[in-house]
Amino acid sequence: MSRVLFNFVKSKIPKISSTELIALQSGNTSLDRNILQGKIKFPKKHVYKQKFPEQKLNELFNTFDNSRIYPNKNNNYWINYLAKNKYFSFLIDESYGGIKLSVNEMSSLLTKVASVDPALGVITMVPNSLGPGELLTHYGTQEQKTKYLPGLADGTYIPCFGLTGPNNGSDATGSIDEAEIVNVKGRHMIKVNLNKRYITLAPVSNLMGIAFNLNDPQEILESKKNGITVALVEREHMGLIQDTHHNPLNAGFPNGTIKGDILIDLEQVIGGPENIGNGWKMLMECLSAGRGISLPATANASSKVATFGIMNYIKVRDQFKMPIGNMEAIQEKVNAMVYNTWIIQSSVELMNDILDEGNSPAVLSAIMKQQTTERGREVLNHGMDIHGGAAICIGYNNFMEKFYRAAPIGITVEGSNTLTRSLIIFGQGLNKSHPFIFPLLDSVLKEDINKFNSDFKNILIHSLKLYGLTFNISNFIPGISKSLENQIIDFAALTNFVALKGGALKREQMFSGTMADIFSNLYLALSVHYYHNHYNASLKLTDYIINKLVNENKKLINCAISNLGPERILLNHLKKNPDSLNFNTEREIFNEIMNNPKIMREIKKNIVLNNNILSDLEFAGNNEKILNGQEIFIDNKLLKVKKKVINVGEYLN
Repeated sequence: MSRVLFNFVKSKIPKISSTELIALQSGNTSLDRNILQGKIKFPKKHVYKQKFPEQKLNELFNTFDNSRIYPNKNNNYWINYLAKNKYFSFLIDESYGGIKLSVNEMSSLLTKVASVDPALGVITMVPNSLGPGELLTHYGTQEQKTKYLPGLADGTYIPCFGLTGPNNGSDATGSIDEAEIVNVKGRHMIKVNLNKRYITLAPVSNLMGIAFNLNDPQEILESKKNGITVALVEREHMGLIQDTHHNPLNAGFPNGTIKGDILIDLEQVIGGPENIGNGWKMLMECLSAGRGISLPATANASSKVATFGIMNYIKVRDQFKMPIGNMEAIQEKVNAMVYNTWIIQSSVELMNDILDEGNSPAVLSAIMKQQTTERGREVLNHGMDIHGGAAICIGYNNFMEKFYRAAPIGITVEGSNTLTRSLIIFGQGLNKSHPFIFPLLDSVLKEDINKFNSDFKNILIHSLKLYGLTFNISNFIPGISKSLENQIIDFAALTNFVALKGGALKREQMFSGTMADIFSNLYLALSVHYYHNHYNASLKLTDYIINKLVNENKKLINCAISNLGPERILLNHLKKNPDSLNFNTEREIFNEIMNNPKIMREIKKNIVLNNNILSDLEFAGNNEKILNGQEIFIDNKLLKVKKKVINVGEYLN
């Protein structure tokens, strides 16, 4: 009977490539596993002492002239400025001259920088996520660390990381550059054919991490190692070509190609020859910074800037002889902007604390990347609609144009959001985050029937227990709303039934995407709850957002159950009728948003108002009338009103 069951489960398991298996084994789990267990344990709130000097930040914000960063006529002034002022050193230990920051401080700082200019944010972000600095810190030899980390910390080296080629986008290793071991005058070397593109900072970088598939057809190496490998090369390396750059939506940051047929020493492999073939594992374990910290920070910045600006703009912009904020059509969009912005900032807060505890949850990082960048785009779309003509004309008063242009870039990099949603979040999350599925999978792959029997028993008990709880839940998850508690249990139980699909989930990407949306919404709802526990800005807004996420999940859970096979009859009791939109609730929430100063305080947090239209709008939003002869400050300049102005928007125009 055990063998029959073993063979049945084995038939359901999809073919798993070596790269997929490494991805499943890399990093760890956190709230993602809690959700599938049906019980929640939040991290401790991380409190940090600021290490990066406030004076350095203010100097940057006060002197940045909003000029195009790249290409420009000023010899890449701002890139060199950031490098020399240690903005590229946030992952590097102080012993090597860096300023190693906590995740919370780095996220806060990246949000501030990106709120000034998204290109400035990208340039700061890249050296502090996946790249030579992080790879050297975790895997470099002592000699490599001593040689390169001080130079990365003080700006001598400007780093980049080359992975993507012309034909491997989201399939990162599908058509990766090839390399082989060769013998050159008695020395073992690596011959690499490089053809990288879409590499941020490549045009200005002088220290590149490169990834390639290394082969040893002549069996030169005694170790017999091969596979995905990462190595370091410097700009002046013979045969290296960095003579072209891309222009991603005219956003103004350096992005380009790395090409050439080059020879490199085995010692240039990060970690030395012993790390040949370990590159994919190294990359997977380091992805959390880009996916979990940097891209969410940039989405946080753009959403906060857009929402802060619009919340003030609607107070002073008149149409039809009244402020547009009095119009329900505008109020509806403002509610949507605040809803998504609050979700983004809350999820960033929770994720930062999870990472600062030392975790590296790959699934949550994927959720953060996909959800924050998509929701950030929604915020910008609504803001562009409200700002109207001013939003499509480039100039000082347009506070959204540069963020709107940059939004698709964040959605595209680190893997397409489409595939992150449909293949990774739930597809890989099911195997990685579920408390018992990966051990069961591992026992099948190892043909260990005894372990399989034990693992199968565990998953069976777990599934029956959760299924029973769906009929009668009572304080199983204390401290959160009843509706959210019920839905976590329902989703965990539903997941155990969906797991029976096995490898079919790889093909059924609409189903996997629907489950990913439910999974993501539960994490986001928990993050909003977590944020309120620590900042207590508005219980009314918190409940509104959580209820809206739960309501959206009702529709998605109904959809998932309806698309199951005959087993759906066992799950019909999980179907719930979604609530219809209540216009009175929307009106109340808009009033709460506009009249509760704590909400504006949180949205304003970590965005920079120096020398930009946002400070003007804030003044205008807080002052409905300006009288003749009154002295006022606009953009830090003392001005005197020369005539009576009733509408502040008129004055600013």
